[in-house]
Amino acid sequence: MDKLKKLVIASNNQGKLREINALLAPLSIEVIPQSDFNAGEIDEPHGTFVENALAKARHASRCSGLPALADDSGICVSALNGAPGVFSSRYAGEPKSDDRNNLKLIEALKNQSDRRAYYYCVIVLVRHADDPQPIIVDGSWYGEIIEHPQGAGGFGYDPYFFVPEFGKTSAELTAGQKNLISHRGQALAQLVEILRAGKF
Repeated sequence: MDKLKKLVIASNNQGKLREINALLAPLSIEVIPQSDFNAGEIDEPHGTFVENALAKARHASRCSGLPALADDSGICVSALNGAPGVFSSRYAGEPKSDDRNNLKLIEALKNQSDRRAYYYCVIVLVRHADDPQPIIVDGSWYGEIIEHPQGAGGFGYDPYFFVPEFGKTSAELTAGQKNLISHRGQALAQLVEILRAGKF
């Protein structure tokens, strides 16, 4: 644990950076965005979340010379055979747009009675760019897609992602509530336990 004082985050997504920072804060690790090293976002050509996350972590570590954390996450909808999946952030094409992605998703579900969906997140932590044994954790968060947006918090598909046990969408939860139960929160909680145990 003592070895890990600084960590580069392989993302320029402000929402993700805020969530990751909040969840790693208790470990007193200095979290630095990859943009501080002029490390741009790389392509995510792979068909699985874990391959994309690993590629992003290695790239950020190579650019910074530091251990790097990357996540790849998205929403998987049962009626759409798991789509948008790894294409969640660019579901409606480039440039990325939460609004257009959400409109496309609602349109795709227009005649579907099955609205079940889950957010999935995989997090990869590499010690260095060529780390042969990265730490990999993941989490899933189940809910359903609603027709009309509710709430102004969160990002991505959050205003349409209804969480039955709370009776609210992800966008209506506080940041603290979301961090406790979300896909990213679950994955980061596992990572924190690994780091606390000195297994990095």
